[in-house]
Amino acid sequence: MIHQSIQKIYRAKKEELLFSLLIPSWNNLPYLKLCIDSIRKHSHFKHQIIVLINEGKDGSLPWIASQSDIDYVFAEENLGICYGLNVCRSLIETDYVVYINDDMYVLPDWDLTLWDEVQSIGHGNFMLSSTMIEPFETGNPCVIVKNFGDSLENFQEKELLNEFRKLKKNDWSGSTWPPMIVPLNLWDMVGAMSPEFSPGMYSDPDLSMKLWNAGVRYFKGVSKSRVYHFGSKSTWRVRKNKGRQRFMQKYGMSARSFLKYYLKRGEDFTGPLPEVKLPLTEKLKNKIKLLEQLF
Repeated sequence: MIHQSIQKIYRAKKEELLFSLLIPSWNNLPYLKLCIDSIRKHSHFKHQIIVLINEGKDGSLPWIASQSDIDYVFAEENLGICYGLNVCRSLIETDYVVYINDDMYVLPDWDLTLWDEVQSIGHGNFMLSSTMIEPFETGNPCVIVKNFGDSLENFQEKELLNEFRKLKKNDWSGSTWPPMIVPLNLWDMVGAMSPEFSPGMYSDPDLSMKLWNAGVRYFKGVSKSRVYHFGSKSTWRVRKNKGRQRFMQKYGMSARSFLKYYLKRGEDFTGPLPEVKLPLTEKLKNKIKLLEQLF
């Protein structure tokens, strides 16, 4: 059984922490080291760092064990995102969950701008995302495209630090992927990550949909909170689940419909999202796609 091969190591100091950062890692030690180094250097506040070490065949386990300020979960086999992040729950010591990938480099004051946003909202019903800077165009309307390197070998760290604040981007609607922050009580109420999406494809929009169904309407991408994303250094190795079909079966609509009409992904943020009535043509498209999956 999977759970029999899991170890949890807790070393956090409760009184000093603002966010709990969940960082899944799968034999990706060089990027993990850079990610954690950036958190240590560029965070305004002190946070609890919880790393999920999947397999750890690349030296990740002894390295993370040597870092006395980091809590971690070790799984002998790859748990994926959904099971993995859920296993980390018992180590969380703060009121806010931040999910971040190990191939991300956080930029100065990334957390200060998120915290300012959290305080300005005035309630606990929200999901926020930092804004990613990525090296290549992928069609994602929520990111800033600027190439500072797509690997550790060609990473232009100095240039990135000098220029990242100058890159223009408005706050955007449609928070649904990491780096993202959700109040712990919401994380627990909706059941965190859904195992039926294991190892993880389409688990992000599923989490947003669960929050939507629980009444959350504040899904904001914060422009001033920025990270550099090298671009899926682990997911290309994963045997992917059929997340698109699963989302359709679960909610009776495509993830595309949800992101476009409900979350208004990539549009300029204007405030809490309104209630949604899908256009008739979109409803018909969803019904046809659902029927195609059944036959």
